[in-house]
This record gives sequence, structure tokens and C-alpha cells, in this order.
Amino acid sequence: MIQLNIKTEDKQVIFEGRYSQPHPRVMQKYDALRLKDCGLPNKMICNILGICNNTLLSFFKQYNEGGLAKLNEINFNQPESDLKAFSTAIEKYLAENPPQSISEAAAKIEALTGIKRGETQVRKFLKDKGFRFRRVGTVPSKALTEEKKTNRETFWSKS
Repeated sequence: MIQLNIKTEDKQVIFEGRYSQPHPRVMQKYDALRLKDCGLPNKMICNILGICNNTLLSFFKQYNEGGLAKLNEINFNQPESDLKAFSTAIEKYLAENPPQSISEAAAKIEALTGIKRGETQVRKFLKDKGFRFRRVGTVPSKALTEEKKTNRETFWSKS
């Protein structure tokens, strides 16, 4: 069981910060501390805030470790692609040799880097780098040649 000892100078800041914090997650952390300070059990706090017990305990651990400064930190997981290290080489190669499909782009990227990625991941990577899909259509041949133009005049006429 984690013991939570809220400092008296922090109580007023927590009370006011529940509604004035810019990020909703920080507001939720302040709410959790305020409700715990009011004497509510952990299970009821979890039901009120819609969080699990582990999340609530992590809020308490953050406060015990660093006070309000630690509670104001927001650390979301933002993984980076392995392809980021090769992005300039990939951009240069694909600009010179544009692929005709995403599967072809994935194969070229795998040949260049040795990193295999699925079509969805390659599509997202290329979109993030500014590439976009371009539809290519066929150029129609001349619809009306000179011979057709002359025949067209006599084709529908009555004789």
C-alpha cells in the first residue's frame, strides 16, 4: 500500500489546478490526489475517474517521487521508425526511381535498408515524408482522324 502524504502548501495548488491545468491527464492526476485527500478509498476514486487501480497508484508514486512538478510531466510512448535512420537515402532513391505501387516501394526499401515492413507501414512512412500517390491514366489516341471526319459526314446522310 502506498502512503500518500500531501503537503499543506500543495493542497491549495491541487484544489485550484484540477480545473486550470492545460492537459486533461494532469487534471485527472490532480483530481485523484484531491479525492484521496478527502479520504475516499482507492476503489471509489478509480470508479469516479474511470481509471484502473494501477494508474491511480502510478499517480501516487509520481507525487511521492517528485511532488507537483513530477505530476505535471506528460510522458506518452512515441516510438520512432527504424527507417528514420535511412530516410534521406530512401527519399533520394524513390525520387529518382518512383515506384508504381506500395508493394514495389516496400520491396525497394527492403533492398536498400534490409528492413522489411508491410504495405501499411510503408504507406504511412512515405506519406509522412511527403510522398503521395499519383493516379496515372492512359493518353487516348486521336479519336477522330481525318479519314473518320470525312466518312462521318456521309455516314449518317440519306442517299
